[in-house]
Amino acid sequence: MIFERINPMTGAVASSAPAMQAADMPAVAARAAAAFPAWAALGPNARRAVLMKAAAALESRADAFVEAMMGEIGATKGWALFNLGLAASMVREAAALTTQISGEVIPSDKPGCVAMALREPVGVILGIAPWNAPIILGVRAIAVPLACGNAVILKASEQCPRTHALIIEAFAEAGFPEGVVNVVTNAPADAPEVVGALIDAPQVKRINFTGSTAVGRIIAVRAAQNLKPCLLELGGKAPLIVLEDADLDEAVKAAAFGAFMNQGQICMSTERIIVVDSVADDFATRFKAKVSAMPVGDPREGSTPLGAVVDARTVAHCQSLIDDAVAQGATLLTGGDTTHNVLMPAHVVDGVTPGMKLFRDESFGPVVAVIRARDEAHAIELANDTEYGLSAAVFTRDTARGLRVARQIKSGICHVNGPTVHDEAQMPFGGVGASGYGRFGGKAGIESFTELRWITMETQPGHFPI
Repeated sequence: MIFERINPMTGAVASSAPAMQAADMPAVAARAAAAFPAWAALGPNARRAVLMKAAAALESRADAFVEAMMGEIGATKGWALFNLGLAASMVREAAALTTQISGEVIPSDKPGCVAMALREPVGVILGIAPWNAPIILGVRAIAVPLACGNAVILKASEQCPRTHALIIEAFAEAGFPEGVVNVVTNAPADAPEVVGALIDAPQVKRINFTGSTAVGRIIAVRAAQNLKPCLLELGGKAPLIVLEDADLDEAVKAAAFGAFMNQGQICMSTERIIVVDSVADDFATRFKAKVSAMPVGDPREGSTPLGAVVDARTVAHCQSLIDDAVAQGATLLTGGDTTHNVLMPAHVVDGVTPGMKLFRDESFGPVVAVIRARDEAHAIELANDTEYGLSAAVFTRDTARGLRVARQIKSGICHVNGPTVHDEAQMPFGGVGASGYGRFGGKAGIESFTELRWITMETQPGHFPI
């Protein structure tokens, strides 16, 4: 059986993929487990060499990735190529980590005892990746686990199966042994059963998931029932604070990029711009001018900064948040017709307050709230008035003040005088609260995808009380 992904712009078939079933999952998990010992036994430089080839193989498929992302999720060419560039960087960073999977010797109180802490591969890692940044997040789900000596299963998104399959093709070309890298594709209706069967499979030892908070909770419960650790990178409602001493032009540029890059369909997207009252009117005027000059258009033509959103449900959800805010007294600064397919213009809503849905609910689309704060303390209070805690930003000309404010924001990531959307392969990436737990990236990724073991070696005769 196969299932089809429909192009959100045209309604035509964008791709087709095997509609795997829950009954197929034990065999997939067994195949990965059988391949694990030989891959884990390879030296770090051997694993590094294969990963470096995988990065090059990804880059060689640039045209195919652009075509797949445009067709499956309505992405612009620029977003697809950005995805590919960062994903290749992530693979090369993973390759560099193979010789950094180190341990330590720990002083022991027992005479003659040499005590060591060692990091070893876990076994089979299940990575579940979403559609919104499909190359980046598909690669992130498997690259560092592979560097650590694990076998992997990539559970592809139902909205971009071809894009995720291209990742696996590139890794296969690089020379990973048979069974080390695996992909699962399934029809949307079968996703709960397929994912449940994978989590339940005894060969799967850990799970990483990037996606919505609602689904993350379900996965966390299923994993907990199996006593399997999870790394969850979930939703966000990122605040960008603009203090009275900020460079407003810089804040406007960063806010526009953070709110509307990839049509706001990024977990780090700026969802709440919190501006101190004394500069709020000036900021709003400048921001309106900036966003009004950012048109939306057909991503296949590549002539506009905003392209299509992933489906009509996104448009309807965003419009409902806007309507609720305006009905409660907020002001629509920019916007436009949302009835034309999936081409939704950038919307800025000023005067948003905590009682409005737009203040609390993740939009995951091209709409951003502007919120007025009395002062710095109030801005911090508003920023923390959320269940989420992934990314955040603060703008001020006083960098010491910016660092002080950043330390008070409850989030896994915070940028001073930079946008909320910022990712690098070597950085510890993840959130707190409803944004999940655990960290991807760099040495933090090693901790996530290895087992820490305590091993001792006795060097002199023992003395025991019995």
